[in-house]
Amino acid sequence: MATYLDFEQTIKSIQEEIKIATIRNDTRACEILQDDLKKEIQQVYGNLSDYQKLQLARHPDRPYAIDYIHMLLKDYIEIHGDRHFADDGAIVAFIGYLNNEKVIIIGEEKGRGTKNKIARNFGMPNPEGYRKALRVAKMAEKFDIPLLMLIDTPGAYCGIGAEERGQSEAIARNLQEFSTLRIPVIAVVIGEGGSGGALALGVADRLAMMKYSVFSVISPEGCAAILWSDPSKIENATKALKITPDALKKANLIDAILDEPDIGAHRDKEGAARSIATYFETSLQQIRSTDNYLLQRYERIMAYGEFKEKELENNETLQEIQSPS
Repeated sequence: MATYLDFEQTIKSIQEEIKIATIRNDTRACEILQDDLKKEIQQVYGNLSDYQKLQLARHPDRPYAIDYIHMLLKDYIEIHGDRHFADDGAIVAFIGYLNNEKVIIIGEEKGRGTKNKIARNFGMPNPEGYRKALRVAKMAEKFDIPLLMLIDTPGAYCGIGAEERGQSEAIARNLQEFSTLRIPVIAVVIGEGGSGGALALGVADRLAMMKYSVFSVISPEGCAAILWSDPSKIENATKALKITPDALKKANLIDAILDEPDIGAHRDKEGAARSIATYFETSLQQIRSTDNYLLQRYERIMAYGEFKEKELENNETLQEIQSPS
């Protein structure tokens, strides 16, 4: 059964009326209602607030990493374990063929249903998850297989056990090691990119975001609790954090925004998967045609956080955040 968000209730009502008209075989009513539906979709989704986009990024029906992997890969095999402690269900890794290209996909998986969500720790990886991702990435490097990373996590797990097993070290090591991988690495934020939990899979030659995804240094709830001591101010925090693809692309912190249906990837999962596949194949071709993509990766990483001072007419200065293109 489809899930509708608060701002989608009018759309839900029209779609229910269309079903009734279809059952009654009322062609004229269906045509009128379809026109009304199209106008309502344009009105609602053409004026989404940052908070509403966050809600879409967290939509329970939204495709998760395993959904995309099953749609993207053929002849795939799952890779398990970090070879040190355990197999973290919040990180999944598969090797297979995307069209005719052998590919390894590493993704963060939230899980569906209570049992699966618990098994996946709600998409919050433990240190062994990041070590698993690094092991698989090193295997990909050894056999010269390109990497596709699918980012979707509220953040790294912050439990006592995770801290005891070196959560921050595991994330930091991934940042270091992924930056020097001698294979093409492409990352896509498919839903929620939360803090270091997302950064640990976000070091890549190309970083893109789905149209209704977010990427943030902290959850809007956490930000609201810290700045205003009031988690209910989540809408204010979401707007202030600038976590939407448009804001991040404007700041040159990501390379591309991948299209998805106006009413969300969860209502056309195959179309969203095709968008990722096309971006991966195009980016892979561009990276392979580069003389020294490792140097380019180094330069883009080192340029994060650059700024320059620009003089204004009143002799004041404005700091403009600059990041790699």
